[in-house]
Amino acid sequence: MTSDNAIGTITMIGSGSASATPDIMRVNISVETRADTVAAAYARAGQRADAVIGALRADGVAGRDINTSGLTVRADTVWTDGNREQLVGYIAGTSLTVTLRDIATDKGEAKSDETGPAAIIAHAVDAGGDDVRLGGLTLAVADEEALMVRARDAAWDHALGKAEQYVYRASRTLGPVVEITENISGPVPQPRIAFAANKVGGYAESIPVELGESELSTTIRVTWQLV
Repeated sequence: MTSDNAIGTITMIGSGSASATPDIMRVNISVETRADTVAAAYARAGQRADAVIGALRADGVAGRDINTSGLTVRADTVWTDGNREQLVGYIAGTSLTVTLRDIATDKGEAKSDETGPAAIIAHAVDAGGDDVRLGGLTLAVADEEALMVRARDAAWDHALGKAEQYVYRASRTLGPVVEITENISGPVPQPRIAFAANKVGGYAESIPVELGESELSTTIRVTWQLV
């Protein structure tokens, strides 16, 4: 707390946070193929990517939620015993950023049926075969603004409660607010993920995903006049 008798103000810092179960998942799925020629590697990568996209769309993922985020072709080389670099082929790759929506059940758990994120990813991996690579995932809350409103309310109540306590002890009264500043900390999802490598019914076994919670925090600095 800071106070100024001449100006008659009191300034307090309040912090607040709000959490919710993530309902959006973004996962990076890439394809990497090797061949003797650039054309062959590029064509194979395209075929594998088409297979992955087909599996995603078959599971109901909309076209707007499948974005190509990378495309590469490079030489594949090895070092020989004579410490020379030798060309052995070419590597072509492409990356997809896939957004999965409505991934949580009413109980705040990840859907575990064929419409769930784990099953959708497993089907895509199976379609792409051994050329598929998974580059990690992020979780988010669709209605982030509603989460921010709750965090702001909590921060305001925190600052106001402290201010009222101090002015009561000082035999003063809070007047109008002079200034408010805010510092927001972005949502931090904390998923818990377990990997499985077996196959069930011809498909790669789903990766169990527990959504955890996504928390958003804010800190405010409020100055009141003293009456």
